Amino acid sequence: MTSKVPFVKNNNGTQIQSIGLGTFKSLGGDCERATLHAIDAGYRHLDCAYFYGNEAEVGSAVNKKISEGVIKREDIFITTKLWCTFHEPERVEHACRKSLENFGLDYIDLYLIHFPYSYVYRGDDETIPLNDKGEVELTDVDYLDTWRAMEKLVELGLTKNIGVSNFNSQQLARLLANCKIKPIHNQVECHPALNQKKLIAFCRQNDIVVTAFCPLGRPDPSKKTPDFLFDDRVQAIGDKYGKTRAQIVLRYLVEIGTVPLPKSSTPQRIEENFNIFDFKLDAEDHKVLESFNSPEGRVVRALQAVNNINYPYNIEF
Repeated sequence: MTSKVPFVKNNNGTQIQSIGLGTFKSLGGDCERATLHAIDAGYRHLDCAYFYGNEAEVGSAVNKKISEGVIKREDIFITTKLWCTFHEPERVEHACRKSLENFGLDYIDLYLIHFPYSYVYRGDDETIPLNDKGEVELTDVDYLDTWRAMEKLVELGLTKNIGVSNFNSQQLARLLANCKIKPIHNQVECHPALNQKKLIAFCRQNDIVVTAFCPLGRPDPSKKTPDFLFDDRVQAIGDKYGKTRAQIVLRYLVEIGTVPLPKSSTPQRIEENFNIFDFKLDAEDHKVLESFNSPEGRVVRALQAVNNINYPYNIEF
């Protein structure tokens, strides 16, 4: 199955599968089971984060599959992320080593700055530091200073690659003008209601791969949201190709130039999400999917940081 899935080349010559397994909110043993199943199904690209609290589960699954001889360490590409409380340069290496300890691995394939804004540090386990009013306590650490500490992690061999997440075009441009090591990825929310075409074009010009979190817009079947996943027109496109609506959406994201990271704990869905490389959408299909794009389409708004100097969503892209 793996051979059917194309790979995307990063700007430093490394490569990743053009779809990955998302693990956000996958906990309580579900994450380990999902990761084991995904590896057996052919996934070789796993997306994690310190904030998700499940690096140990992912690591346990990966190490099991290595010991079973299903994969070698170099076969699998593992992404994790530096959380907002560790942005001070002197905390970056500690945070990375903590993730490595969680995974039980010697190196990470890709380490991302999770958000461009930063929080007060109150210990490794306090991920959401609140003040007396119950508001998240932010700081103004410059992400360029954080990035310089990220570059050192590559020199130390703790991560093979570095990148960013939730950065807008202006933040990326500033980073590109001031970095020694160029980010290989920008991971952003992307789905038909927020298709990020302008940001994708900007990243493509600068040879940065866009990975797409929330590719299905956090579905809620009881409310039939998001619209694009429950729309009759998308169902009709699915019927045309013998695919599910989710498969149509994921295929669209691949075709507009992203690497989607669908999250699922269900074996059947994990396999379905992966099985999107044996058909192509036509121009009419794209028109239908593009019709859902909206300024209101964002799911993750991060409003707790809206007044911070590094809040990324105040500009169009």
